Amino acid sequence: MKIGVFDSGIGGLSVVKSMLAHKLFEEIIYYGDTARVPYGTKDKNTIIRYGIEAVEFFKNFELDMIIVACNTVSAYALDEMRESADCPVIGVVEAGILACKNSLEDKNSDILILGTKATVNSKAYEIGLQDLGFTNLNAKATGLFVPLVEEDIFSGEVIDATFRHYFSDIKSSPDALILGCTHFPLLEAELQKYFGEKTQLIHSGEAIVEHMEKEFSFTKKHPKTSLKFFASENPEALKRVAHNWLNI
Repeated sequence: MKIGVFDSGIGGLSVVKSMLAHKLFEEIIYYGDTARVPYGTKDKNTIIRYGIEAVEFFKNFELDMIIVACNTVSAYALDEMRESADCPVIGVVEAGILACKNSLEDKNSDILILGTKATVNSKAYEIGLQDLGFTNLNAKATGLFVPLVEEDIFSGEVIDATFRHYFSDIKSSPDALILGCTHFPLLEAELQKYFGEKTQLIHSGEAIVEHMEKEFSFTKKHPKTSLKFFASENPEALKRVAHNWLNI
């Protein structure tokens, strides 16, 4: 399998990390639109246009599948990307919703969704979860997490202050926390510490791997995956981050 992974920037590397751990693919082509990040503050039509442009970029590689690692693009542009692509296009939002279905038996489970402003405004997670019967849903736009992660700030005083800023009104820990942005798994350890072990964290990388294993019946493992990285701006910086995050 040769797949493309698209993200608005570097956050999708957290999805790639999960894919590498599960050894599903022979080759991964990663494209980060680093020149135009963040997408979370942009309007729907712009996000759709960027998504279609990413599909056109990937047509140079004869892919078996495209993974849309960006939650914002998955929320707004998945249908249009599928119409433009000549291979299957899978988004992390639908995978995250299915992960909740598979891991939460109680439809009254308290679920908190974190994401960018655009993802939260789309209500994509709420709509999908409500269709499955979940009713106790809340969402918060936590956009400050993105620049913090991009500055390699994963813990400490600034993170603690940011958590207090966003979560001071939450009186009890949720049953599940959806990390609705590919940057957010880099804060997983601190989020788990803040909310406690009772809270189950669901993030894009593990959710998309689980989804693909079930939907496409992957059986063959690839102990060595070929990786190629592309970016719309400063690809060398993307490669440096990939080296650090993926330990390659």
